[in-house]
Amino acid sequence: MRIRNLLSSTLLTLFILASCTEKKETEVDKTTIEQINPELEKQAILERLNNETKDAFQRDYEAWTKNWVHNQNISKVYIDFTDNTFSESIGWKKINQFVKTFIEEHPEPEPVPELLDEINVRLYGNGAWVTYEQQDSIRGLKRETRLMEKVNGEWKIAGMQTTIYGFDKD
Repeated sequence: MRIRNLLSSTLLTLFILASCTEKKETEVDKTTIEQINPELEKQAILERLNNETKDAFQRDYEAWTKNWVHNQNISKVYIDFTDNTFSESIGWKKINQFVKTFIEEHPEPEPVPELLDEINVRLYGNGAWVTYEQQDSIRGLKRETRLMEKVNGEWKIAGMQTTIYGFDKD
């Protein structure tokens, strides 16, 4: 009888523990799912990308810097097929200096391209992979890839590759 009561008590305790564990995992999973809204994240990324474009084309250096992650692991690459040029900058110091020098050498604002309203986004926790095309009135068709990171609740650019194809010759 004693063994039977001990066995019953043990099984009951295990059942209660299993039930508690399942409930906690469900609550954690539900909370995690509720915190990430892909459409809201996409809108925040879209806004950041449009701000960075406006700031660069309007030559607002101080505003432009606020759109980027500031560490040594970020990168910026331009490939321009129209004039056969390539540039690559690795790390915030080099990217910052590249853009600062460019703005100093070309201080006149350029027409801001039509702002983005559609981007392809793949979310990875606090990171996102973004691709899109943009028509630039001076450079023509550009295809862009951006690596985004969420820093202190805000999306920032951590990587950029721009390929410029120019205008159709039709």
